[in-house]
Amino acid sequence: MDMDKCIACGTCAEKCPKKVDDAFNQNLVKRKAAYVEYAQAVPLKYAIDKDHCIYFEKGKCRACEKLCPTKAINFEEKEARLNLNVGAVILAPGFKPFDPSRHQTYHYARYPNVVTSMEFERILSATGPYQGHLQRPSDHKTPEKIAWLQCVGSREIHHCDHGYCSSVCCMYAIKEAVIAKEHAGSALDCAVFYMDMRTHGKDFERYYNDAREKHGVRFIRSRVPTIEKAGDDLIIPYVNEKGEVVEERFDMVVLSAGLEISSDALDLAGKLGIDLTEGQFCKTDTFSPVRTSREGIYVCGAFQGPKDIPQSVIEAGSAAAEAGALLSRARNSATKQKEVAAERAGDIRRPRIGVFVCHCGTNIGGVVDVRAVRDYAATLPFVEFATDNLFTCSTDTQGMIAQLIKEKNLNRIVVAACTPKTHEPLFQETLVNAGLNKYLFEMTNIRNQDSWVHKNDPKKATEKAMDLVRMAVAKVALTTPLKEAEVDINQRALVVGGGISGMTAARTLSRQGYRVTLVEKTPDLGGQARDLFRTWKGEDIQLKLADLVRSVEEDSDIDVHLGSELSQVEGFVGNFKSTLTSKVGAQIVEHGIAVLATGAHEHKPEEYLYGKDPRVVTHLELDRRFLSRDPSLKNIKTAVFIQCVGSREPQRPYCSRVCCTHSIESALHLKELNPDMNIYILYRDIRTYGEREYIYRKARLEGILFLQYSKDQKPKVTAAQDGLVIEVMDHNLGQTVEMKADLLSLATAIVPHRDQKLAQFFKVPVNEDGFFVEAHAKLGPSEFATDGVFLCGMAHYPKPIDESVAHAQAASSRAVTLLAKERIRVGGTVAYSNPVVCSSCGVCIEVCPYSAPSFIAKGPFAGKAEVNAVLCKGCGLCVSSCRSGALNLKGFEEGQIMAMIDEM
Repeated sequence: MDMDKCIACGTCAEKCPKKVDDAFNQNLVKRKAAYVEYAQAVPLKYAIDKDHCIYFEKGKCRACEKLCPTKAINFEEKEARLNLNVGAVILAPGFKPFDPSRHQTYHYARYPNVVTSMEFERILSATGPYQGHLQRPSDHKTPEKIAWLQCVGSREIHHCDHGYCSSVCCMYAIKEAVIAKEHAGSALDCAVFYMDMRTHGKDFERYYNDAREKHGVRFIRSRVPTIEKAGDDLIIPYVNEKGEVVEERFDMVVLSAGLEISSDALDLAGKLGIDLTEGQFCKTDTFSPVRTSREGIYVCGAFQGPKDIPQSVIEAGSAAAEAGALLSRARNSATKQKEVAAERAGDIRRPRIGVFVCHCGTNIGGVVDVRAVRDYAATLPFVEFATDNLFTCSTDTQGMIAQLIKEKNLNRIVVAACTPKTHEPLFQETLVNAGLNKYLFEMTNIRNQDSWVHKNDPKKATEKAMDLVRMAVAKVALTTPLKEAEVDINQRALVVGGGISGMTAARTLSRQGYRVTLVEKTPDLGGQARDLFRTWKGEDIQLKLADLVRSVEEDSDIDVHLGSELSQVEGFVGNFKSTLTSKVGAQIVEHGIAVLATGAHEHKPEEYLYGKDPRVVTHLELDRRFLSRDPSLKNIKTAVFIQCVGSREPQRPYCSRVCCTHSIESALHLKELNPDMNIYILYRDIRTYGEREYIYRKARLEGILFLQYSKDQKPKVTAAQDGLVIEVMDHNLGQTVEMKADLLSLATAIVPHRDQKLAQFFKVPVNEDGFFVEAHAKLGPSEFATDGVFLCGMAHYPKPIDESVAHAQAASSRAVTLLAKERIRVGGTVAYSNPVVCSSCGVCIEVCPYSAPSFIAKGPFAGKAEVNAVLCKGCGLCVSSCRSGALNLKGFEEGQIMAMIDEM
């Protein structure tokens, strides 16, 4: 296929006589031998499946070649090999899902209604085999009961050699259950069978709680031994937590398949000479989480270890930072300038509006009559062209919009689709590529504000969509081109926080060639890591920490300010001015970007006799005793660990992520000190995700006992002269277990600093738990919505050292995208003042969260308000607060707003 000639018209696939299994849709339906991988493929170009094409099999047919309108098909095309000279390599080959046909007792290959999690994802998808309608494969009946079986191909060494946890399966099973109930209605019975519920990510525990309490998803702690068939239905026998044998009938069973490394990736690792772990993942060190065993080769994503999207994105940034540091001297030596189409200079006073209405699969099209909305839009004033698209955000549609702007001479565009919060920049870029000012655009949200909230009333949802489009057309007709201000970038960086994340961020920025100011409020660098003993891999944290501190202190490009705090921050992206205050006095630092790495601290509990009995310690206090080589630890006969102390509680409904692994590592070290020591770990769910699962297994083999308790029946601790008496209800035994301990270690929560002052300085949000809120949970985990400000480490959410290091490097990588530029442009949607009308009341100055308005100091309008366009974020707060009507917002002028209201 000639990629330049292919226009993705689909004629080749339409005329192709050969049908084959559609691998993208998990072989649930057929596709043609001439095909496109999926509807949103980038680039959207068709291909010929050589293994199934009739011509390559039998030497005849070639119907696609004859009928292709652009002559894009070339059967003589040969495989081409490229030789590239590079200075660094990043490995991101990903993973493949475990094939559960190896798990014979679940009969995946025999029972059609036993599906994998990936197959169920496609069933739920609007572009899937059933167009998003929930139905089971055997008879296409809408299921009434669905079961999910966890840990299929993970945490087991019998059916496969996968002793690790795949990290993502619990969360995707919960997500699938919730979405299934949204598709089929609340009456759908969803049950998740699990061993440990591992919802250890940011806001994951809340999602788990909501699934159980709001959506009615059932969670059953049981390992299902087999699946039996009863007609098209399925029978699951299991033992419940009371020890009773139960059988339940389900319409479908979803196997939550784990992650494994493909044979191709293993071959690649062998060719490159890369060391692998026990689970066949790429081997890395805790303090260098993306460096492989071979210099200059880095790794990210699931090939480094099982992980979800946010952590994969973070590691991608981390690997980019490592490669960027290695190649920093060659920066810009082979850079090509992106060519931007010249902005159209013709008359745009008379609107020529194009309207594009999106189906968004079934998200919108399953409720709203999109074609009716399209036809209605075509009748509105100044609308020259209207159409509908399956996915307006897809690459091919973007190209089509740009082409239509030129062909139809359109000068204003309306897109009726999903939220502009995530997609508006994409469409604005399309306008720019077509030579149109990006602000001659309006996006109306007929998904979040319409189809999702009116899904039970399609008629009214369609009427509302028409109303929203009519309002958008009225507004866009009055828009004018806006100009964006240019800002010079100060090449210095400020890093706030001198823990592992802060030091790593500072060192990474320095290695990229930038000067850094590192601010730490305590007298020493190191943060919480100064109290940590060793990693779960057995690495000496203090030794590694000392090396990191030394590298920062000896770096001539890093200015370290200990015992210092920020007392004031002024300015904006590229031109910040921060005041540092210490005992010595105040100092002003000018910088272009800021990285917030302020960390978190250990919760001090008020339960389990902590603070009242010296035998009760937190896990950090136990680590300090390890570091001091406390000889009394060898004499302990019985040690008990209690998990989730202060975490996963109503006041802190999140998992602290590191505690299970930390406690198990500590327990193993106690076993090293005294092999005869009795050790118990009391837990709610053991969350040793990824390859941390190996030390969980090691602990059990070493004789460490794990007893599960519930939140409603916590352990009870009383003091006695000869030891601490600890009682816990063991649900497996169905009775209370009592033990006497010489040592009780509490796995206490990781608590954020809730630094509202710092948040206000940089105008960044904090969530209800007190952690900073990133720009996007999955796609922007290392940056804030505020330009020029980045975050990393435990200020974002609790995380272990390797993830903190990767996060710091990712934040630095994102920061370099700004620092590497001499100038940047800032948004054109900004407020402006008419000083003639201004009454000098100062309300705008008081209410603005970005300090954009100020009083004019000199001249005829001295004392009147003006707005700094660079600081302004276009929130409109000052405009709505202005008593005299002196303020207005470009892109949201009063006339535009009133035009929308008139059309309601």
